Amino acid sequence: MRILTYIAGAMDEGRAVRSVVPRRFQLGEHAFRRLKVQGGILVGGVSVRADHIIHAGDVIAIRLPDDGAASAADVPAALPDNLPASYIRYIDEDLIIAAKGAPLATLPCAHIRTGTLREQLCAMLGADDSAFVYHPVNRLDKGTSGLLCIARHAHAQRLMTAQLHTGGFVREYLAVTEGIPRASCGVIDAPIARLGAGAKRAVREDGQRAVTHYRIEAVCSSRALVRLRLETGRTHQIRVHLSSIGCPIAGDYLYGSELPALGGRFALHSAYLSLVHPITGQRIELTEPLPDALAALLRG
Repeated sequence: MRILTYIAGAMDEGRAVRSVVPRRFQLGEHAFRRLKVQGGILVGGVSVRADHIIHAGDVIAIRLPDDGAASAADVPAALPDNLPASYIRYIDEDLIIAAKGAPLATLPCAHIRTGTLREQLCAMLGADDSAFVYHPVNRLDKGTSGLLCIARHAHAQRLMTAQLHTGGFVREYLAVTEGIPRASCGVIDAPIARLGAGAKRAVREDGQRAVTHYRIEAVCSSRALVRLRLETGRTHQIRVHLSSIGCPIAGDYLYGSELPALGGRFALHSAYLSLVHPITGQRIELTEPLPDALAALLRG
């Protein structure tokens, strides 16, 4: 059970719980209502009603539901032998930041039931599958590797989702492209729409606004290493945008051509993640180097 606390100040004196708790803990209306019903709001260790009056110095706590992950100390030194390597780069009671491998699905879906990042992390933490709380914030395609943020309870998920497309949550990717963009850096501002009922997307006037910033980092023969920063987060945004300028990602079987040497993945990697911790407010910055298999594409 995740418990958050706050010590009331002079500005909270004489106010009711209903006016202090949602503001101080950044709770939405639904979350606050749920806490009231479950008796999850405490003052001085005692469950209180929404009309309870707060005084300066009161210790206010909320007991968050939907929590059940292990602590950092419970992470084993290595994965079981039958699971592919995946590493935890940051962990606390609210967040996990993992370096996802590829090809590896972030979540189970209709055609992928097992062998997902969720399953790997659950095993690493020694958690019971039914109790393991896993809310991916920035989802990565199966074929994309790199840094992925996971919320460990619903409150952290809500706060991180609100932060996702703001300056608080910065994502940068590295891609190896087939072809070299004409400009060394630039912005691709082109709307993206779904094509039919399948997964494929395309740049189209009737699509949703999508903005990707890019900069060429290196060139080797007919390929380029491109760093990309997302301003919006449309499905397949980087893949679609690079394909639209004639530089599809190497190995991208949906928007370019598959490379059997990559073993079912493509050359896109989540290399940098910067976010504001939803509970502490501290800035977290992590980098993840380009995998060797992708770097090899630039060596001729």
